[in-house]
Amino acid sequence: MIKTLIFDFGDVFINLDKVGAMQNALNLFQLKEFSPEMIACNKAYEQGQISSEAFITFYKNEFPNLSEPEILDAWNYILKDFPTHRLAFLKQLASDKKYQLILLSNTNALHIKWIQERVAFYDDFKSQFDQFYLSHEIQLRKPNHSIYQFVLDQNNLNPKTCLFIDDTEENIHAASQLGIHTWHINPETDDIVNLFNVKKDLF
Repeated sequence: MIKTLIFDFGDVFINLDKVGAMQNALNLFQLKEFSPEMIACNKAYEQGQISSEAFITFYKNEFPNLSEPEILDAWNYILKDFPTHRLAFLKQLASDKKYQLILLSNTNALHIKWIQERVAFYDDFKSQFDQFYLSHEIQLRKPNHSIYQFVLDQNNLNPKTCLFIDDTEENIHAASQLGIHTWHINPETDDIVNLFNVKKDLF
C-alpha cells in the first residue's frame, strides 16, 4: 500500500524543453557537444558544490565572447510553463491528507530563482509538500543511491510503501534498485494529474 508520493519537479509539474535547451546552448557555444569539464561543472552546481558566482565565472572564462545575460539565458532556456491544473491536483492531494508528499528534484539556485520570479504561485506550490528536497540544498543528486536513501532515512520510510515519479530513466532505475515503486512519466504523453489511473494497480 502506497503511503508516500515522491515527485520530481521538472517535466512532472513544470514543463521543460531539454532538447531545445541543449541545441540552443550548443549553438551559442559553437560546440557539437558539451565538454567533460562543462558536464562536471553542471553536476557540481546541481549538487551545491560550487556557488552560482563560481558557476557563471566558469562559463565566462570558457566563453569570454559571451555576456553574463547570454549565459544565464542559455542556462534557463530549459524552463517553460507551469500548468495550473497540476497545482490544483497537488493541492487536492495535500487537502486529502492520504499520502505524505515529498518533492525530490535535481536543480540549482539559478533555476529556482528564475521560477520564483516567474511562477507567481511557487511558494503556494512548495507549501503543499511535507518535505521539499532540492539537490543543491541537500548536496545530493539523482541518480546516486545516496539521495534516495537520504529521503528514506530522513522520513523513516519503507521503500515498499513509496512511489517515486520522475521523467528520467536512470533516476527511476536507481530508485527501483532500492525497492521503491516508480512511475517513469513521459512528458510527451503523460500528465501527473492522471497518476491514479496510470498506477491504479498500486492504490
